[in-house]
Amino acid sequence: MVTSWNDRLNTPGINGIKPTPRTVGDVVEGQPMPTARQVDDFIRSIPEGVAMDVRALRTALAIEHGAEVTCPVTIGYHLRTVAEAANEDLERGMTLSDIAPFWRVLDAKTPTTGKLSFGAAFVAAQRKREGLSHNACRPKLGTGFGPTTR
Repeated sequence: MVTSWNDRLNTPGINGIKPTPRTVGDVVEGQPMPTARQVDDFIRSIPEGVAMDVRALRTALAIEHGAEVTCPVTIGYHLRTVAEAANEDLERGMTLSDIAPFWRVLDAKTPTTGKLSFGAAFVAAQRKREGLSHNACRPKLGTGFGPTTR
């Protein structure tokens, strides 16, 4: 049984492609279903002082997997898992540099931020510390973010 957010983060998931309701011509497109760990790895690759909004994250993950879209519900769920697991790690004594910098993706307007058990103040404080605006930006794709660029 899953007992913590870190357990959820580290639970092996089914990383595959599922059909989307979107079609191109008569062909149904596929969308990658990344695991929480893959989302965590991607967020860790975003450099300090750089913000990326959720849509740009979804697009970058899709492109990395040879698709055009990812499931917004799955990504939202995994973003919360990444953030809550990072908070658990902080509570256990890990440093900010050792956790996934989820605040580079989540901001005050992101719905997931309002669901965090530890509140939005931490997200705002970390964004301010890194000089990030209150709202995330959309960097140009192909800027070298992602676990494949490490």
